[in-house]
Amino acid sequence: MLAAALVPDTVLLLPGVAGRGPDEPVLVALRAAAAAVVADAVAGAVRVVVVAPGRADRAVVGDVALGAAAAGVPDALLREPVPTVRLDPPGVGPSTGWGAVGSGTVVGLRLALAAGVPAHRLHALEVAPGPVPPLRATGAALGEGTGTVLVVVGSGSARHGDDAPLPGDARASAVDAALLAALQQGGAAARSALAALPEPTATALAVTGWAPWQVLVGALDAGSGDPADDRTDVRHATVWRGAAHAAALWRVAS
Repeated sequence: MLAAALVPDTVLLLPGVAGRGPDEPVLVALRAAAAAVVADAVAGAVRVVVVAPGRADRAVVGDVALGAAAAGVPDALLREPVPTVRLDPPGVGPSTGWGAVGSGTVVGLRLALAAGVPAHRLHALEVAPGPVPPLRATGAALGEGTGTVLVVVGSGSARHGDDAPLPGDARASAVDAALLAALQQGGAAARSALAALPEPTATALAVTGWAPWQVLVGALDAGSGDPADDRTDVRHATVWRGAAHAAALWRVAS
């Protein structure tokens, strides 16, 4: 694996979802950072795999319309045309699944397309919280692929304060602060922090990134380099509307 782009799991990254007026500056900055880390990560990639939260583990295949229907937003409200992409199975990971895709998958795919990734090099997996070994095994299989880049979609807790999507939880700030500090440190510290987050805690705090992060950990473990030599670049991190989001570039040591 060459690199991974860690991007937020929020459909608000799609222009128009937040409303017809000008977007808030924090959203503009987050969207720009997510686009930048994906563009940097996919440079030179042989294949790009979007790993996003889902209701079940599955490979997304077939013709996929990349609108915001999963979030209840009609295509007519979006400021850009809704593309359709045909996806082939990645050849590893969970079995093929059909049906509507989640908003995180849409965000990851659209960021990859905007970065210039051709459809024939693009794949998508959705993963759900569950036993760690299958998620890590999926990541290991992806990590063994030459020239692979992951776009890992997921956010921190959605329980920060009174304006959060879910009731506030006093643990949210400490958990997300520790994850962010580890990502900023990079290397083995970042990998260990993602691996050590307990699934029950992540679920209780509505951390959507937990399952995709376990896939990333498995991919990192499959690499031939020393994780201590990996480098991370956190381009932007914020708590917005009660949810923690970050955009970071993860360079894997060769």
